[in-house]
Amino acid sequence: MKINALMAIALATASIVVTPALAQRTTTEPGNYTSVSMIKILPGQYENYMDFLAAQWKKQNEFAKSKGYLTSYHVLSAVDPRANEPDLFLVIEFKDWPTNAESKRRQDEFVAMMKMDEHQMDTASGARGPMRTQMGSMTLQEVLLK
Repeated sequence: MKINALMAIALATASIVVTPALAQRTTTEPGNYTSVSMIKILPGQYENYMDFLAAQWKKQNEFAKSKGYLTSYHVLSAVDPRANEPDLFLVIEFKDWPTNAESKRRQDEFVAMMKMDEHQMDTASGARGPMRTQMGSMTLQEVLLK
């Protein structure tokens, strides 16, 4: 009878030790980030905006991809957008969120590659205003299931 009581105590103690560890486990882990920009193309500007994406936007993202700053990028078109919904989704996927210092270093590299300073790039962005309306953006993080 003492053996059964000792075994019961041992089993109860073992389950107390194991239970918190099991309760802390998760079936998920964090994955890559995805940034999505939502774009409404203004009437008569589809080809002009596509020209910008095929040249400048692609060049910027190929540079970032070659440096390992992003893993992929895509232009997705809404098949049947309703009024006040985006026509395009500009999607960029990356692994890690850079520190402020790393962001500054990357920006400096980018400025050098573009052969434009921040003022010139801002002016170029403003020149695209007649082509499109930026409807917003969001950054998402993938949840990987184990």
